[in-house]
Amino acid sequence: QVQLVESGGGLVQAGGSLRLSCAASGRTFSSYDMGWFRQAPGNEREFVATISRSGGITSYADSVKGRFTISRDNAKNTVYLQMNSLKPEDTAVYYCARRFRSGSGKYWGEYDYWGQGTQVTVSS
Repeated sequence: QVQLVESGGGLVQAGGSLRLSCAASGRTFSSYDMGWFRQAPGNEREFVATISRSGGITSYADSVKGRFTISRDNAKNTVYLQMNSLKPEDTAVYYCARRFRSGSGKYWGEYDYWGQGTQVTVSS
């Protein structure tokens, strides 16, 4: 059983920064691509970013490209999401997930294990 635990969310003013962390249990973390998704009230869960198992390949949603950076530390079984220049529309619950199926990495169905989520609120 894999457990993913997110942390680092909070309340920040527009233009500010936050760094989310997602700690994974188990010894197979480095064998899987990982992703971040978010869900705002009344909206569907949407793709934010994904990273390959080695960390060498990343992909972002257009809405966060240039502002967010996904990274990972396989020695620590942790994936990160650095969020800069935050906007009120970034307000959502952010989830990390383990990708088990090949594809674009942007579809939630490609991911099998999910964390409980961490709330990010950006005030204007």
